[in-house]
Amino acid sequence: MAGSMGSYSRAFATFTAAVALAFAGATPALADGVDFEAAFDSTFGTDNRAPRSFDAVYEPGLETRIAQLADGADGRIGVYAIDLSTGREIGILADQRFPMASTSKVAIAATYLAGVDAGRWSLTSEFRLPRRGGAWLTAQEHLDLMISKSCNDCTDALLAAVGGPGAVNAWMRQAGIADFQLSRDIATLIREDGRVDPASIVDIKDSATPRAMGQLLAGIYQGRWLSANSRRVLMNAMAETTTGKRRMRSALPSSANLAHKTGTLSRTASDIGIFHTSDGRPIAAAIYVTGQSPSMEFENGSRRHKLEARRQRDWRIATITGALYQGFGNRANDTRVWADADYGGE
Repeated sequence: MAGSMGSYSRAFATFTAAVALAFAGATPALADGVDFEAAFDSTFGTDNRAPRSFDAVYEPGLETRIAQLADGADGRIGVYAIDLSTGREIGILADQRFPMASTSKVAIAATYLAGVDAGRWSLTSEFRLPRRGGAWLTAQEHLDLMISKSCNDCTDALLAAVGGPGAVNAWMRQAGIADFQLSRDIATLIREDGRVDPASIVDIKDSATPRAMGQLLAGIYQGRWLSANSRRVLMNAMAETTTGKRRMRSALPSSANLAHKTGTLSRTASDIGIFHTSDGRPIAAAIYVTGQSPSMEFENGSRRHKLEARRQRDWRIATITGALYQGFGNRANDTRVWADADYGGE
């Protein structure tokens, strides 16, 4: 791992030894027996692991602060955030793959809504929940529940409607987002959860980079791929999210108008969303946290250890979100936005 430190940017070279050691912690391996050293650069995006430079108008040392909070000594943590009024961005392991869990539902929803815009189906189209005796719901109902309540059956209903994981991957590629791969429906994903420890192994299946998911949010918010009505439907659903109360939402004031989607699987938690600074500028952020607990959690099935681990992951997401809100907000006033905040009560 020592060799990878040489690729850090000059701005990152001044980080404290503690921060450097955080990045040089447990060495992740690639799933399916792929050699780690040979695939490190192409898979982990070594050259992009350091935070990008910020102008002095942002809080001094923001990138250092985020790197410290994203200490991966007990797992891997990936962060990407971009100010949509200026294009300024920051990333910690932003080009390394992380398990998407339910954050993939944003891409599934966007794929369906793009089909609505193209006239292939509508929000009033009805699909049955994929379970015995499952009710028939409209696409609008499925979408609202899959985002705001993280309904897995609703997700699989819409995923089948668009043509499965391959159709979502194709839409993402068409949108120009490459570091994303949906491999299974949610039912299969849940059944197979826990076979790979995401804190130490990078599994490409059902994974994305924080940068890819942040760019997905940015494009949706900016109206690049969806009609105004479809954008509004998705952003409204994200604004109504009730999961992950200890994550992004706990670190932001209500005035930030957070619209987000959480994800949770074995030894991993995530939250991706759009929030606004005090002067109204939109920030797209994606935070993925793995591990953050002793191996005891994996070896000892006691409820206490698992609960402590979940709270530690939630705390990581919350503290990083708080630092992003403070850091991006501490700059000269610039209220330019790409789209009006027409969701979450606005």
